[in-house]
Amino acid sequence: MLSMGVSEFRANMNAILQQVQKGEIVSLLLRGSEVAKLVPPDYAQTAARKELEILRQSAVVGDVLTPISEQWRAQSDTYDSC
Repeated sequence: MLSMGVSEFRANMNAILQQVQKGEIVSLLLRGSEVAKLVPPDYAQTAARKELEILRQSAVVGDVLTPISEQWRAQSDTYDSC
């Protein structure tokens, strides 16, 4: 990941955007603090798929999910909401 000041980005914007298009992530700094990140268009989808692959290794089917046929307490008439 590249980090650079906003003024440096402005001066080299075309070249930097080409790097982002090729997959590079760029962190933009203003007075030393990150104000933005430039990421490739498919970055969110790719990151989500990687995260799901990691979760898939330790997930247990039925661990969190209730079968659809079971009625949830929030859906029953006996549930009292305050």
